[in-house]
Formats: sequence, C-alpha cells, structure tokens
Amino acid sequence: MNMTTFDFGYGQVPAHKHPNGGGWVADTATVADTAYVASDAKVFGSAQVCGDAEVSGDAQVSGNAWVYGNAQVSDNARVSDNARVSDNARVSDNAQVYGNARVSDNARAYGNAWVYGNARVYGNAQVYGNAQVFDDAQVYYKAWVYGKAWVYGDARVCGDAEVAGDAWVSGNAEEDMFIEMNGKRYKLVEVE
Repeated sequence: MNMTTFDFGYGQVPAHKHPNGGGWVADTATVADTAYVASDAKVFGSAQVCGDAEVSGDAQVSGNAWVYGNAQVSDNARVSDNARVSDNARVSDNAQVYGNARVSDNARAYGNAWVYGNARVYGNAQVYGNAQVFDDAQVYYKAWVYGKAWVYGDARVCGDAEVAGDAWVSGNAEEDMFIEMNGKRYKLVEVE
C-alpha cells in the first residue's frame, strides 16, 4: 500500500488532496466533502473544516481550529490553535486568528489583523490593517478596529464605534476603561 505524505512545515505526515478543490489535508484533520479547500490551501493538525466553509489561496487552518458554516479563510490568512471561524465570517489577506479566539456572524478580519487569546469579533464588526484584538476583548455589532489600534483586556467596542490609528482600548467593564492615543492615556467615563 502506498501512503501519500505531505510536509506542512513540520516534516512529512500522512495526507491527501481534498476532492473539492485539491488542497492538502492531513489525515489527522477533518474536512467535509461539502467544504472547499483550494489547491494551495492547507488543513492540518486536528483542524476541522465543515459545512460549506472555504479555505482558499495559500490559507492555512491548523491545530484544533474549526472553520464552519459558510465561513471563508483566504489569501495568506491563518486560523490555528483552538480558534473558531463560523457562520458567514471572513478571514483574509494576512490576518491571523488563534488561541481561543472567535470570529463569527458576518464579521471580517483582514489586512494584517490579529485576533487572539479569548477575543471575540462578531456581528458585522471589522478588524483590519495592523489592528489587534486580544485577551478577553470583544468587538461587535458594526464596530471597526483598524490602523495599528489594539483592543484588549476586557474591553468592549460595539455599536458604530471606530477605533483607529495608534489607539489602545483596554480595561474591565466593572472597573475603569481607558483609551491610549499618541502616548497619552484617557479614562473613559459614562455620560448620561
């Protein structure tokens, strides 16, 4: 019996080409027949790609990550560790989603954005440019985080809010919330 192997960057492992798209899938990973894995895309480790999800371009899904529903991971994007990308979410360009992060609903992560830790990006939110969302932060509804902005700690960015440039938003909803811009730190207060 001939065993087919492929090197996903960590040495040769048993693998096969997915029948829908021709991309490489490690035998330890699970990809549904209904999912699409393009010829240069890779799914390995114990990753799962389910439903009508798509992995295209040079994208990689690895570790214990799941991509499911109608989600798309494309270009040079990476989804790894225990991350989840679901529903109609899109992760593209050079974006990375890892750790226990979640990108769901109609959310987008693109450019060189990173979503990691236990962060959540959902609704119609967008994270792009060189922005980072991490720790237990949440970006949702129609919020945008872009430029070199960071949203972290227990911060919540929602509604039609935009966090851009070099801004940092952090804090705990039960304590004080801060935003940092141009080297200065500002405490956010609720105004009624």
